[in-house]
Amino acid sequence: MYLSRSIHWKNILIFTLWQIVVGLVAYYELFIATPPILLIPIILSIFISYRWLLRRASPILNIRWLLAIHLIRIPVELVLYHLYLAQQIPSIMTFTGWNFDILIGLSAAIILLLSFFNKMILTHKVLLIWNIIGCLFLLFIVGLAILSSPLPIQQLGFDQPNIAVLHFPYYLLPTCIVPIVFLSHLLLMLPYFKRYQMG
Repeated sequence: MYLSRSIHWKNILIFTLWQIVVGLVAYYELFIATPPILLIPIILSIFISYRWLLRRASPILNIRWLLAIHLIRIPVELVLYHLYLAQQIPSIMTFTGWNFDILIGLSAAIILLLSFFNKMILTHKVLLIWNIIGCLFLLFIVGLAILSSPLPIQQLGFDQPNIAVLHFPYYLLPTCIVPIVFLSHLLLMLPYFKRYQMG
């Protein structure tokens, strides 16, 4: 099992407690009062994930578990569309605009299904390309979200800025879901990087 071999439960506890603290901040609307401070938990969440990747990642990975994580991108995109209808985010952050992230979630489901018939697909270079594209799509939507937020660097979404992430429970999108999904991409690509270094 991937979880038992490569995830240190102490790190999971730290990450969970951290999300609870951030959740309390969001619940009491401190992010709404001062939007720029949302960048602090986002940066720290990424740092925690990256630190775990460097120190705790196991060479034995359950690829199917890592692929399954990306299925969450499908309901996330549906939530984003609902938030757009509720005038909480701009349309460019949805699949009707510039956000194509739902394609990664759907393709993850297809790859996961195919892997039960042909395990070779899990070690093929196609999976590496898929991960690279997935990372680019994720970074693109993160960029859209930041540039559409009510921050000093806002460049997009002035008619309807990205204010959803300032509220509970949507703060989880940038502080929890994005770091986990990105970490999953890195872990899936890790064997290719090690193979390249050894070669």
